[in-house]
Parts: sequence; structure tokens; C-alpha cells
Amino acid sequence: MSEIVDERYAQSALTGQIIGCAMRVHAALGNGFPEIIYQRALAVEMESEGMSFDEEFAQPVYYRNVCIGSRRVDFLVGGEVLVELKATHELTDLHLAQTINYLKAFKLEVGLLINFGEKSLRYRRLVKSQKQK
Repeated sequence: MSEIVDERYAQSALTGQIIGCAMRVHAALGNGFPEIIYQRALAVEMESEGMSFDEEFAQPVYYRNVCIGSRRVDFLVGGEVLVELKATHELTDLHLAQTINYLKAFKLEVGLLINFGEKSLRYRRLVKSQKQK
């Protein structure tokens, strides 16, 4: 687990714990299932670790101080780390942009983009320079 925890990064211990849970899910299930299966399995795994999280957490999106809709993130862990899951053959720039936009909308500093759809689990740790007020 030491390779996924790097104290130079915000929320490193928590993101390392989440990635560890995702690795166990991927090791058990492999690739090829729809995203919802991995989401449910990750919830079971994080719950077994005693982690605090909200699933399908919704946040309003504003434009010029007008609420124009809402977005749901797969998990909000510990009230600090946004987790977006995918089950696709490869992550694209669109997936990355979506997760970055979610960080902005949710006013969070740290996010994980995790893809269960490849032969090996792939993840990206995203850190904004400063938390928005």
C-alpha cells in the first residue's frame, strides 16, 4: 500500500485507502461488468473498512448564481474525496474533464477517477491547487 500513499498529496492516506479497496474489488471481479456492479462492490468494500461515504451524492450546479441543474458523483468519501467510477476499455480526456468539472462544482480539492474496465485497475488522483470557498 505504500506506493499508493504519498504524503506530499492532500488526502493521500484516504485516497490510498480508497484505491486499496478498488484494487481488491478489481482483483475479485476482474473487468467486464457494468459500472453499477463495481460501484456496489466498492461500497461493500469501503463499508467493511469502516470508511464514511455518501453514494450517488448530488450537488447543484450554478451559472451566474442561478442553479441550472445538478450532478451526481459516485462517492463522496469522508466529506473530502470525490470518487468517479468508470467501466470502460480506456479512460479518455472527456472522463478526466468530467471529474475535474465535478471537483469544481462540488468545491472539493481531491478526486479519484477509477476505471474498472481495463485488464488492470487504472486510477487517476486529481488535486486542485486550492479548495474553492
